[in-house]
Amino acid sequence: MSGGLQFKVCGVRRPADAVAAAEAGAAYLGFNFFPGSPRALNLVQYRELAGELPPVSRVAVTVEPTLAELTTLEEAGFDAVQIHFRTELPLAQISGWSERIGPTRLWLAPKLPPGEDIPAAWLPLADTWMLDTYQPGVFGGSGRTGDWGKFARHQLGHPEKVWLLAGGLNADNIGEAVRQSGARFVDVNSGIESAPGVKDHFKLKAFATSLRTTTGSISR
Repeated sequence: MSGGLQFKVCGVRRPADAVAAAEAGAAYLGFNFFPGSPRALNLVQYRELAGELPPVSRVAVTVEPTLAELTTLEEAGFDAVQIHFRTELPLAQISGWSERIGPTRLWLAPKLPPGEDIPAAWLPLADTWMLDTYQPGVFGGSGRTGDWGKFARHQLGHPEKVWLLAGGLNADNIGEAVRQSGARFVDVNSGIESAPGVKDHFKLKAFATSLRTTTGSISR
């Protein structure tokens, strides 16, 4: 990762939103394949969209997939796969995802309860880790900010990993979030929307402007 702060726009469903994200400087576009999400796509819808997407890295976002589901996503040509999961899953299941995708392309997003850190046994399984806001019964997209101190602790303790901050980020709070967490890579979703899956281009530009004001640069 270069000196500027990177950001990912998640929950993309429309070509115009993908283009706006690219123009704002997004390094990644996230596409949600979890049926329980209001931003969910299926692979047929994604393939219809794919031809109109700008040349920005693409991330498939899913929740506790089977290995067959993971293989299907991998075959769709994504640059990375982001998996959200409960912390009580057996290590063997998480290891299976890592073996199938490989640590360099696997982004793990554990649903960490307050007071819990990522177990040391998990860390070799992925090079990129997302820390999102904890909310019982919900995988991401809550619109609520998370524990920025916990994020800072993980990033300082394991600088060899890429750490992705998520949860309720928007143009108004991203500066303080970066200052408190030390994040160099952030994920934005509901904070730039007018409705679930509908990105507000004015909010998106304001978010990118706030990032530049805070860090001096955005990198891809």
